[in-house]
Amino acid sequence: MSEISAEAGTTAISSVEPDRVTVRGKDLANELIGKFSYTAYFIFLLTGEEPSDNLVKLTDASMVSIAEHGFVPSIQAARMTYAAAPDAMQGAVAAGLLGCGPVILGASSEAGAFLIEILEHAREHTISVREAAAALLQGRKARRQTVPGFGHPVHREEDPRATRLLAYARELGTVGHYVEALEAVEAQLEQSYGRWLPMNISAAIPAVLLDAGFPVHALLGVPMIARTGALIAHLYEEKENRLGFRLAALAEKGVRYEPTHQTDVKAPTL
Repeated sequence: MSEISAEAGTTAISSVEPDRVTVRGKDLANELIGKFSYTAYFIFLLTGEEPSDNLVKLTDASMVSIAEHGFVPSIQAARMTYAAAPDAMQGAVAAGLLGCGPVILGASSEAGAFLIEILEHAREHTISVREAAAALLQGRKARRQTVPGFGHPVHREEDPRATRLLAYARELGTVGHYVEALEAVEAQLEQSYGRWLPMNISAAIPAVLLDAGFPVHALLGVPMIARTGALIAHLYEEKENRLGFRLAALAEKGVRYEPTHQTDVKAPTL
């Protein structure tokens, strides 16, 4: 195990002094408060650069598109946790975010990584984006992997959120290679997998954001920040409209107990 240097580490994000707070080289009180929206500030925190208007607009639109989507697992987990511990809203919000992964909320990050892989494959092999998408889809199919950002249990024909977000990116004139890669996947998915699956919002978000210059390794933060707002709204409602225990009761009704048959364990012979 290598020794850890005793020298102080560094951060480029912020410094707090008695008379000022400096964030990414700007005075928080005089240069940021009242001059940056929260979305612009979030991107500024990530990159240290003032974001373009289009990037702010698309990040805003992405967060609006994915913040609220009914009684999904994250909302149920938060409301049931809050019902059990109404003095700990922070714990309920955390409970709602802990399941953010490749199936719920986190698919945007995986979808973004796949779009990057397609574009890199096209460059490395000097082939079209469409050809690269076809090759990688065939590989995923052979490995029995799903395609991140495609298919939805409710929006079986079309995810209206994805349709609108892509249309908005076209209105802003930011559509580029990542949306091209996404459309190549959409065009060839049925042929590769033998069945048609609709594009969902988790595929559209990384495509439009990466085209606009959003940092790829922070993609997971977009749905997490967005869903936090919805979680707080649900917990605010939970104070008056108590659904958490009802959800727990419905879960009990939806599960049937079936004891397993265990073999008798005999005492060892001494």
